Amino acid sequence: MAEVPDGLIMLERFAEEERAKLVGLTGDEYGAQWRRWREASEKVQAAITAHAEAVEANRYEVEQAVKKAARHDREDPASE
Repeated sequence: MAEVPDGLIMLERFAEEERAKLVGLTGDEYGAQWRRWREASEKVQAAITAHAEAVEANRYEVEQAVKKAARHDREDPASE
């Protein structure tokens, strides 16, 4: 597969950072952060789908490449 665009990597990292912020939250704070994470996750999923269609690639393979590239040399943000 071709190189993963930086924009997809940035979107994935942002979504993961938003997910990591859920740790320790409860109640309304959790709900608000969950919505921010969900919105970021939906954006990255839509971008992955659009990219896969544009380059006529397997969507699953594109998603896996994005996740791998986003996590390269990085720990899970939820564990920091």
